[in-house]
Amino acid sequence: MPCTTILVGKKASYDGSTLVARNDDSPSGSFMPKKFTVIHPDSQPKKYRSVISHVEIELPDNPLRYTALPNAVSGEGVWAACGVNELNVSMTATETIASNERVLGADPLVEYAPAKGRKNTNSYVPEKAGGIGEEDIVTIVLPYIKSAREGVFRLGELLKIYGTYEMNAIAFQDENEIWWLESIGGHHWMARRVPDDCYVVAPNQLGLDTFDFDDAFGEKKEYLCSEDLREFIEDNHLDLTLCKAFSPRDTFGTHSDLDHIYNTPRAWVAQKYFNPTTSRWTGDNADYTPLSDNIPWCRVPEKKITVEDIKWALSNHYQNTPYDPYTNGVKELYRPIGISRTDVLALVQIRPYMPKELKAIEWVAFGSNVFNTFVGFYANITKTPKYLSNTTGDVDSHNFYWASRLLGVIADAHFKRCLPNIDHYQTAVMAKNHALINKFDKEFADYMKDAENDSEKSDTLFCEKANEEITKMLIEQTTKALNKVVYNASCVMKNSFSRSDA
Repeated sequence: MPCTTILVGKKASYDGSTLVARNDDSPSGSFMPKKFTVIHPDSQPKKYRSVISHVEIELPDNPLRYTALPNAVSGEGVWAACGVNELNVSMTATETIASNERVLGADPLVEYAPAKGRKNTNSYVPEKAGGIGEEDIVTIVLPYIKSAREGVFRLGELLKIYGTYEMNAIAFQDENEIWWLESIGGHHWMARRVPDDCYVVAPNQLGLDTFDFDDAFGEKKEYLCSEDLREFIEDNHLDLTLCKAFSPRDTFGTHSDLDHIYNTPRAWVAQKYFNPTTSRWTGDNADYTPLSDNIPWCRVPEKKITVEDIKWALSNHYQNTPYDPYTNGVKELYRPIGISRTDVLALVQIRPYMPKELKAIEWVAFGSNVFNTFVGFYANITKTPKYLSNTTGDVDSHNFYWASRLLGVIADAHFKRCLPNIDHYQTAVMAKNHALINKFDKEFADYMKDAENDSEKSDTLFCEKANEEITKMLIEQTTKALNKVVYNASCVMKNSFSRSDA
């Protein structure tokens, strides 16, 4: 999927949380309605079968409960996108990346091949299952891991056994660590722990720019990889190093003209926001430009990063640059981060200073990020509010996905006129959301004392009731915003006329 990911280590975030966010975007010319759900252990399959690749995988018999953001329309598989399990371990999958031709020749992708001919004849060739992919990864990994590091090992083993039919990067998160795994060819992989004081922007390209093999095959503190990765590189003459340290980006990645239109400009504009004065971003003496292949994978930001910062960065459309499609810029020169075909943006915030029942907040936004709003929910739940879970394939303003999509469609066509309405909506929801989370955080201890003598009370019920109150606020604010943008757009319709009836 054409997505953008931002990772923030706990010492780089405003409150000591680990923060992992990803835009889940559809391919050009398509949109996929999404919903916010909870998957219970008894709903988790024992044998998983991929719709796309037909691979079948036996799953462990002890799954954990987890949240998910699956497709709301059946037919293409689950595509769970992002979630948090009941142990406050999270993952987002996937950021589609690319490998160069030499890598793909050395370890080809495991692609599905349909059956040929008629059964029971000499010419019949049975189908050949493919590997795993974005459709599958959250479902077959998240319910079975107890830490971010454990997630890397589980997915690494699945890649080794089943392979993959596409190049992907996946983030794993707990309250202490964030790990970033990038697949290499059909069966290989490497992973790096995000430094606690750094952030990462990943825009659809293989991004790791350094790798410590001594650590990966020694203490495994900061780096992990396939057990035969050294031999794979040497046997296939993949290392391009001359006089500098080993670079995975040079060895496994791509440097095509398409990268400079589609990928590197997004890393450039996001790092320009988080490090405005650390580097020179424009002019003849710029350190980095939208065409730079050497933009660092991770950096220490100039200030601590908030949820709002991440939302702004993942909504970016090159505002205040010559490339903004909403000004007189060079339209469609570079692919924006905040694009029309975003289906869902999810950010998981794992708060180390809160009780385990309240640690994980899952922030969700549907539709184009330029016009939607983030809303944060407690993830320790057994069900989600209907406003976020009742999405179908039909346009319906009574659910958050389609209300958000409608806001974007109307406001986009009348950008300057509707922008104040959108800005007020986004600010109001976030401010009221923070206030409600603060309120419920403070009420939790007293509630749990009462729960000791009341069997009808539980930590999950507390979180679900809190989420319902947050949703009530969200519905009110979204309805108000829709009313305003519809009115403002109606006032400037092409068939308007200034004179009323006499």
